[in-house]
Amino acid sequence: MSVLRLIFNILWFVLGGFVMGLAWWLIGLVCFISIIGIPFGRACFVMGELAFWPFGQDTINRRYITKQTDLGTGALGTLGNIIWFLLFGIWLAIGHLLHAVVCFLTIIGIPFGLQHLKLAGLAVAPIGKTVINKQRFV
Repeated sequence: MSVLRLIFNILWFVLGGFVMGLAWWLIGLVCFISIIGIPFGRACFVMGELAFWPFGQDTINRRYITKQTDLGTGALGTLGNIIWFLLFGIWLAIGHLLHAVVCFLTIIGIPFGLQHLKLAGLAVAPIGKTVINKQRFV
């Protein structure tokens, strides 16, 4: 199973994952310009890595792992997600949705389109989420 995951990740990287991963990282650099944006920028680099190699990984609300509410999973996290969506999230989500449509045009591209849809949902509200390895949590 891990060989198939590696093949999918390599194909993903070559056929569009590289572009969207760079988009996440570019927005992360923009966030680092202001001190207030540093937490957003750090999250962008983590999510950008997920955008480079999404197969075998998923995102989950941190509250389910830590069993407690923290700054990103509470009310301030919701406010941060609203600000994120208005400034950057909408553009990343549109990018992932456009890539998903192109991938869905072929039967072979359907798994890649599904990953783009997953990442588009993440682009809408990434604050309070963490990246997990699916094998460790199954």
